[in-house]
Amino acid sequence: MPTDRKNTAGNDAPMDNIAYIRQMLVELRQVANAEGADILCYLIEMAYVEAGDVLSGLRPRSIRHRE
Repeated sequence: MPTDRKNTAGNDAPMDNIAYIRQMLVELRQVANAEGADILCYLIEMAYVEAGDVLSGLRPRSIRHRE
């Protein structure tokens, strides 16, 4: 599992963590879908979209701290 650390180039590790979270959300959505948990699927999908927005730079990682 990735950790929240800075590499020699700067701050790629936090984005690696977001990418990891996004991949885990894919898997969690598959599990929730198999269980017929529609609302949970929706919420997981929204988190997946949010993680994608953070990775693409459309949203900051935090709403409290502008980065």
